[in-house]
Amino acid sequence: MKASWTIPLRFAVLSVLGLLMFAPIVWAFAASFRPPSVPFASGNVFFAQGLSLANYEKAFSLAPFARYYLNTILQVGFIIGAQLITASLAAFAFARYRFRGDHLIFTVILLQMMIPTAALLVPNFSTIRFLGLYDTIPGIALPFFGSAFATFLLRQNFLSLPRDLGDAAAIDGCRWDQELRLIYLPTAKSAVTALVLSALSFHWNDFLWPLIITQSDTARPLTAGLVRFTQMGEIGAQWGLLSAATIIVTFPLFFLFLVFQKQFVNGYISSGIK
Repeated sequence: MKASWTIPLRFAVLSVLGLLMFAPIVWAFAASFRPPSVPFASGNVFFAQGLSLANYEKAFSLAPFARYYLNTILQVGFIIGAQLITASLAAFAFARYRFRGDHLIFTVILLQMMIPTAALLVPNFSTIRFLGLYDTIPGIALPFFGSAFATFLLRQNFLSLPRDLGDAAAIDGCRWDQELRLIYLPTAKSAVTALVLSALSFHWNDFLWPLIITQSDTARPLTAGLVRFTQMGEIGAQWGLLSAATIIVTFPLFFLFLVFQKQFVNGYISSGIK
């Protein structure tokens, strides 16, 4: 008797919570397509009588969003590429081999996840300035070339593989790099997908570090560019225009998550992360 009504109740509660969380996104979409000539009024804050792309056209004319997109794609691409290399090598070493101090070294790597990002802003900024990479895309990406989370995620996935596979490959003459490339990484596709999506989401939305390390549009990513856009005097309280700029920044991630959400969840499940 209890199970007959608890499931519908849970579904109803989760549905209400989902609608409440989704309502701001719907409002942003509606406001972005609202004609600028139609004012927001009480009882008329969602879709107007007609739809218009004027807010998007004006947003692209006021700020170089195409350049911001290119900067963001390059920045995120550098970070993800470097993390896949460094994390896969480190994870393979910790999962495949046993050496003195391996648990201690791995623990030290995991301790990096407990350090607040804000605590590293000053040393990272000093390092980037010393290297002459201030206001450059490599300067934004360099502090994130290594990732403790990525190492942990891939190591957990590699540990699920039987060691006999690696031993058999070594007997057949496989080098360690061939073993990693031909055995471990192909079987960890779900974990790699989850890693790529999580890194993409985090660094696409990263705001504080790019804002500190950039001062021109040549290296400014979308998040810092959106702040620069909102600071323009002619924007004011034009909610439709601000909503259009926000959708321009967030829509790619929203679309990618809808497409790859199954792979994203399966990657964490296969790695043993609850």
